[in-house]
Amino acid sequence: MKSGLGLSIIFTLDECVELLFQWAKGDGSDRVAPISRPRSGTAGRRGTVLGIQSTIEASAHKFTPAMQRVATVIRDQPRIVLDQTISELAESCGTSVASVVRFCRTLGLSGYSQLRMSLATELGKEAAQFGTDLMLGAEIAQSDTLQEMASKVASLEILAIDETVSGLDYGVLERVVAAVDQAERILLFGIGASQFVAQDLHHKLFRIGRNAFLLADPHEAWTAALLSPAGTVALGFSHSGATADTVRFLEIARDAGALTVALTGAPDSPLAGAADECLVARARESRLRAGAMVSRIAQLAIVDCLFLGVASQRYEQTVDALKRTRDVTHPK
Repeated sequence: MKSGLGLSIIFTLDECVELLFQWAKGDGSDRVAPISRPRSGTAGRRGTVLGIQSTIEASAHKFTPAMQRVATVIRDQPRIVLDQTISELAESCGTSVASVVRFCRTLGLSGYSQLRMSLATELGKEAAQFGTDLMLGAEIAQSDTLQEMASKVASLEILAIDETVSGLDYGVLERVVAAVDQAERILLFGIGASQFVAQDLHHKLFRIGRNAFLLADPHEAWTAALLSPAGTVALGFSHSGATADTVRFLEIARDAGALTVALTGAPDSPLAGAADECLVARARESRLRAGAMVSRIAQLAIVDCLFLGVASQRYEQTVDALKRTRDVTHPK
């Protein structure tokens, strides 16, 4: 049966049979733990809704090794989900149907049929926007021409900005804008490529006279967080949300009484858990990268939105500061 209802019934029975089979075999490596009632949709922290491919990217820290294999295959060939049954996909990934089911549940989906429908919808929208020849979800391959690589990266960056801005929690953004505007001290910390994003926000805030500090060394960051005076806002940047030094920075700052903000691609990550407020950037990174590419663009989009919000709180003062700093750095 090719109808959505027919597929749902087939997959549900297939999953049940395979799960029972795994339990009967007693295969400890793929045994399924009790599964909580699935959520509808792919909601993240504070109701944030991500695209399915962005959700897979953001959930990487929660996957077991078997589930990581499923994620890798789908990330490389997203259309494989549309073409294969759950049993065929499990075989392609070198794992069991139980692991595929657990993978779907970890994403907040009810099962494989919902994964298929979500991917079909998302890939259809992307094909309509960018054309069917681009293979947006596919990884950059060794056989790709320079033009194909450039097209893939550019299209993914456009998608990242679109998904990030359209899915932004503006209630959170407004609270962060208000806090930064009123802050006595603003601490910014990120490691590696995330530091470049923190540096961009620091540059923007510094130019309009805000008391912002860019912290480059973990020990320096922790010390600044520990000695935070009243009215401090601490912002931690990490796309994975799992960078230990950045998580520690927010934990120390929050314990010291600062308002903590996470800018991350993983709304259920340790960094988000250490933050009072969380701004989520959506991006699908290629494995062929020396540092953040697409995720950096998504984070910078949030930085620009945050800066414009802060700048608009004191419009005349902001315009004057920008004019004066431009005059001193670009003398006639």
